[in-house]
Amino acid sequence: MQVKISKLTGAVALGLLLTTACGPMASRAGAESNHMMMQGNGNAAELRAGLNTLFSEHVSLAASATGAALGGRDGEFKAAAAALDANSIDIAKAIGSVYGKDAEAAFLPLWRKHIGFVVDYTVATAAKDKTKQTKAVNDLVGYTEDFGAFLSSANPNLPKAAVAELVKGHILTLKDVIDAQAAKDYGKTYMLLRTATAHMHMIADPLADAIVKQFPDRFAGM
Repeated sequence: MQVKISKLTGAVALGLLLTTACGPMASRAGAESNHMMMQGNGNAAELRAGLNTLFSEHVSLAASATGAALGGRDGEFKAAAAALDANSIDIAKAIGSVYGKDAEAAFLPLWRKHIGFVVDYTVATAAKDKTKQTKAVNDLVGYTEDFGAFLSSANPNLPKAAVAELVKGHILTLKDVIDAQAAKDYGKTYMLLRTATAHMHMIADPLADAIVKQFPDRFAGM
């Protein structure tokens, strides 16, 4: 079983980092509407709803990928990983539609970086390697500072420390889901998944508010 997990988790790292070119196209129409709502002359409520949809989808797909990886379900994992990366691309496009192509190009690898650390944690959890689990968690917590700095540099209404703390909450709630998946406690898994998904509103809502405040002429009232 450890050999099977090792092979699969190797595929996890490869799949999550390299699936850009082979992401599924079935959901593209809906995804396009999610990032199109970020364009000028938009509605602030639609902006908020669109960001909440994208970030909530991120958690759902990440949990699907980690659950499949821990369960040794290679085909399911590959499908979830491809969908997860397509979601990452859509979030980057949403950022780019407000801040430009350079911001989009910088955001995508930064966002993917935390997914890579989640992969590291999943691999370590499957192997029951406490040392590597701790390293992955530390890498994820350190990542929050980079992410906070990125958003703060783009929008003065997003303090670096506040953003970092919210992203830390995302990371820790997702970690709890992975731990429950590894323990095969499915009841706890889905209760924690609800918590992790709900937490994303605490990222999407302030981001939407900050964008509207920064560009009041581009978005109708909240």
